Amino acid sequence: MSHPALAQQFTSDRTRAEWHDRSLWFVREKRDRMAHGVPEWELLREHASAIKLHTMSQLPHYLEQFEKNAAARGIIVHWAETADDHNRIVYEILQRHGVRRVVKSKSMLTEECHLNPFLEKRGMEVVDTDLGERIVQLRQEAPSHIVLPAIHIRKEEVGECFHEHLGTEKGASDPNYLTEAARNHLRERFCKADAGITGVNFAIAETGGFVVCTNEGNADLGVSLPKLHIACMGIEKLLPRASDLAVFLRLLARSATGQPITTYSSHFHGPREGCELHVVLVDNGRSSILQSPDFRRSLNCIRCGACMNTCPVYRRSGGHSYETTVPGPIGSILAPVREPEKHSSLPFACTLCGSCTDVCPVKIDLHHQLLAMRGHIDAKHLLPVSKKLSMKLVSAVLSRTWLYNTMGWLARVSLKWAPRFAVYNPLNGWGRQRELPIPPSATFRQMFAQRRAGRKSAESGAAAPVAREGSKSREGSQTGGQA
Repeated sequence: MSHPALAQQFTSDRTRAEWHDRSLWFVREKRDRMAHGVPEWELLREHASAIKLHTMSQLPHYLEQFEKNAAARGIIVHWAETADDHNRIVYEILQRHGVRRVVKSKSMLTEECHLNPFLEKRGMEVVDTDLGERIVQLRQEAPSHIVLPAIHIRKEEVGECFHEHLGTEKGASDPNYLTEAARNHLRERFCKADAGITGVNFAIAETGGFVVCTNEGNADLGVSLPKLHIACMGIEKLLPRASDLAVFLRLLARSATGQPITTYSSHFHGPREGCELHVVLVDNGRSSILQSPDFRRSLNCIRCGACMNTCPVYRRSGGHSYETTVPGPIGSILAPVREPEKHSSLPFACTLCGSCTDVCPVKIDLHHQLLAMRGHIDAKHLLPVSKKLSMKLVSAVLSRTWLYNTMGWLARVSLKWAPRFAVYNPLNGWGRQRELPIPPSATFRQMFAQRRAGRKSAESGAAAPVAREGSKSREGSQTGGQA
């Protein structure tokens, strides 16, 4: 389904849509307070952007350097060109170790590759250990946000879900009670797990190590008890040097949730004694994006979710309306690049307000790329006829002054005298959840002309007395000279 159709389903529940909007804007405000508390914030963003651009320009070199240094630390590195390759490699590793139960920390890459259903079809139990991820997993849903996966779910719905699956009290909605129930449930899964799977937030080419950032400590616990740890990593997560990491750790949590730093920033530089550590490097279309001059900067993304928290369309339409693992502005670039036919409506789920670009910690020019993606979709002849015709009509109006003025006059008259039913009726989808503005008393051109005339009048009125005063002064001096 297209984004507008799915968004309509979400917005039909006005209470949920409004609550979702407020919740995400609250996170955006926290981000702003944190950013304003760091005097060098813009310098950090500039530095992070430069590091990422440099890394992407030398990506093959740094990937080889990472593999060499990781292997020297006892880490087994695998290469996966596609999502299917990734799933096959992970399954083969688990199968060799006789794994039946897996605990997994939040990883958008494994969501992208649909690892969970792949393993479950082969008889393995996979438990997501991030609380939000576990909630949506029990509800058999996909995450709706890359940092706040259950942001679309009310606490009462969580209570119903836990009552059904975890045996909590019926009708319970106290967050502390529900969190304690989840902790007890997950602790049992941690103790019984045969393997732990994590994502990777940052990998360091210079050292061969990687970092996983969480707020719940679930990744640490998930890989500390089993003897097998598999880390799944997109190739764009690489940084050249260990010193670069400090820049991104300062930016990530502040941009994502308004924290100074994630509660746990865990560094892995090799397996524990008697254990195995595997890293799966995944391409899955990233090399194709890297070759695109228009969209390669999207690979700079550090998956903080800040663009989603600020986006007026995402906040009001929900993450599931995008039908892609990474939703929001950045997802509206990444998804159409890979599958333009399936996601052709996403670049138009945008007002081009530029707020996403303003908050991006690595300064991705998101709204420019979204505009470019619209042209990319049009070049592939994927725009519906209705949209192309409407754009041609708008172009005709905006390119002719007399027509623009006429249409403006008609719009003002219509706003003032037309019956509301003309806009708010079942046949006009545009009118849903929109309120028309109050018609202005004058056009911009009229107001501009009035102000300019008033300014000229004021200037001419102020200049006359000065001239007369000067004349008197000259006359006085001449009289004085004669005396």
